[in-house]
Amino acid sequence: MGDKSPKSTQKKSTQKQAKASSADQKSKQAAAAKAASGKKK
Repeated sequence: MGDKSPKSTQKKSTQKQAKASSADQKSKQAAAAKAASGKKK
C-alpha cells in the first residue's frame, strides 16, 4: 500500500473497474434470467 507510483495506482483502479463491471454483468444476467423464467410461467 506504500507504493504511490502512477503505475501501481493505475493498476489498482483498472482492477477495481474490472471487478465492478464483472459484478454488474453478473447482476444483469441474473435479472435477465429472472425475467426470462418469469415470462415462461
